[in-house]
Amino acid sequence: MKTFFDFKATTIDGREIELSEFKGKKILVVNTASKCGFTPQYADLERLYLEYGPDKFVILGFPANNFLWQEPKSNEDIAQFCSLNYNVTFPMFAKISVKGKNIHEIYQWLTQKELNGVADAKVKWNFQKFLISEEGKWVDVVYSKENPYCDKILNWLK
Repeated sequence: MKTFFDFKATTIDGREIELSEFKGKKILVVNTASKCGFTPQYADLERLYLEYGPDKFVILGFPANNFLWQEPKSNEDIAQFCSLNYNVTFPMFAKISVKGKNIHEIYQWLTQKELNGVADAKVKWNFQKFLISEEGKWVDVVYSKENPYCDKILNWLK
């Protein structure tokens, strides 16, 4: 059974990295979009990252344009938007697909029990959060309506 650390991803500035780089940290994976009602969650995600990271916790943002075309921007424009509007310092990745026939392999693993060994968790909207253990194992899912400071995430971080 693969873990989260068996995958690679391309950063928003075009570098391919091994996700094993994050071993030993709790990881919150979130699909983002700049034109969504949940976009203001960027502010709380950044605050959470500054409060609990980066030594033992990291947030990984994956922009996606899967829901009502709410992320039409290029990677360069997304990076600029995140920096200018929310001072995002947590790692952001190149835009991917989080559902459908072009779903990225990381999101295949995140959403399919047969791959992650724990649960099926279809991505329902932007800003859905996945919790990954320090060992790269799937822990839980937190849906979009839940703020990054919800009890489930805070209890997991403590």
